[in-house]
Amino acid sequence: MRKLHYILTTCLLSLTMSVAAQKPFHAYLINNEYDVYLRINFYDQDITVPGQELYGQLPGFLGKKHNSFCWIITSAEIKGNTATLSLINDYGSEDLIATLTQKNDSVYVLKQGEGSTLKVPKNGKWQKLPKTLELKRKE
Repeated sequence: MRKLHYILTTCLLSLTMSVAAQKPFHAYLINNEYDVYLRINFYDQDITVPGQELYGQLPGFLGKKHNSFCWIITSAEIKGNTATLSLINDYGSEDLIATLTQKNDSVYVLKQGEGSTLKVPKNGKWQKLPKTLELKRKE
């Protein structure tokens, strides 16, 4: 009985990991150092920003833990293991182009390109995010 349970659990984990590998840009990614996360689905583009449903369904957003501020992903184009993103802040006053690259099954790199600098609130001030930010997939 234990062997059967072990085999079924192993099969289920393998299936879950293979589905994640098939859709690498449908994920919840986090960076604990800056307390930010990306919630993305570049395939169905059906992500809704919590508390900001006015924007409708989107490819995703970059959020700050314990805060409602976000950068909204308005478009995403996938080519291989890299997606090119257009982002605006939730005030609509700043925008930028960035790339999100999958390094392996669990590590992604967000690289800021043209436009504004990604900034998020921290202790009543604006904190600039580094031009290259590593994020990890959270299941």
